[in-house]
Amino acid sequence: MTLAFRLTAAALSGLLALPLPVQAQQQLPEQLQSGPASEVPVATQVMRWRMNDADVNSFAFRNMDQLFTTRTVAHSGAPWALPKVERPMDFTYAFGGKTWTAEQALERTYTNALLIMKDGRIVTEIYRNGSNERTRFMGWSMTKSLTSTLVGAALADGLISSLDDQIVRYLPELKGSGYDGVTIRQILQMRSGVDYEERYDFANPGIAASNHINALVKNVARFADVARTIKRKSKPGEVFAYKTIDTAVLGWLIERVSGGSVAAYTARKLWEPLGTEADGFYIMDGRPGTGREFSGAGFNATLRDWARFGQMMLDGGMANGKRIISEEWVKAAQAPAGPEDGPEGGYGYQWWTMAKSPAYSAIGLQGQYVYVDPASRTVVVKLSYFPPAEGSVGQETMAFLAAASAWKPAP
Repeated sequence: MTLAFRLTAAALSGLLALPLPVQAQQQLPEQLQSGPASEVPVATQVMRWRMNDADVNSFAFRNMDQLFTTRTVAHSGAPWALPKVERPMDFTYAFGGKTWTAEQALERTYTNALLIMKDGRIVTEIYRNGSNERTRFMGWSMTKSLTSTLVGAALADGLISSLDDQIVRYLPELKGSGYDGVTIRQILQMRSGVDYEERYDFANPGIAASNHINALVKNVARFADVARTIKRKSKPGEVFAYKTIDTAVLGWLIERVSGGSVAAYTARKLWEPLGTEADGFYIMDGRPGTGREFSGAGFNATLRDWARFGQMMLDGGMANGKRIISEEWVKAAQAPAGPEDGPEGGYGYQWWTMAKSPAYSAIGLQGQYVYVDPASRTVVVKLSYFPPAEGSVGQETMAFLAAASAWKPAP
């Protein structure tokens, strides 16, 4: 052993003998420090709090099973084969006074994955940012369109007598709340009239932001339970006001009338007969035994399975030769209940409808789309990671989706 080594070892030994400074523990954001204590680890709460942020959402939106308790929606049997005849995306779209190529849209509109189907055939399938065909992507509010389909299935099964039944017939816990006197149809159309502003200003949290914190970040409440005490803002049926609590109530309805979990009904009535190739899953608002599926915005699936859902709608409720949902339901779901003058168009049964077009779309937070155009027999699934302040990227994406729908690939 050399003298130099002995000196270095001695010095190191002396350093190790010194007391190490105590490292500060990770702290909860101020907005999470008040209210009931949570059993969710601090690091997990912080990541849930930040999952929508622009510097992490590309990863978070495809790894939600690492952040939440989940409930599996199992696939079963041979998958519905989707023929593939890939073609280069040789179309352009106009936005902001300029013409852009389809390839430019991938980065310009924060794309994680993209699939375009023409008349039941995949012509484009692209995975980016480390995702692949096995990745399960968070649908956010595309889940609302799936929940709507489950309501249609429950109606067909006779578990719901009529969409014009009042919700309290099935959920008597809502008597005396703003939902008392509201029909299932009015909830499907986001015309419940309850006082729940879909605003997520976490610096000054209102009812929606507080519900997000307590149910999804801290897991100290069930997301749908706020419906028990919610007030009324407008007469049921008169005013369209988009609110996730409405869909959460529909999920609660499915749970009640089916006698099981939302996930189990989803598997039985949709995911298995649809011929999906992978399990889907819901994120939960609590531990097993207490938590519920986040039926308003919490479903996750692969790119191709989201496409199968869209193709089923395009085919009038049929999938791989099997009837999944009635053609009458598909038509009713895509029929706007009011004027199509909003930024996303109009609204049917939890589907957005496009103005001056037969196209309609499931749309999720920060850039998730299952876009269906019966006129061109096109389904486009775009799974994105928009920044929270979306700016004009949503408008540009709609221009891209319309162009993709009009695109006629070479034979």
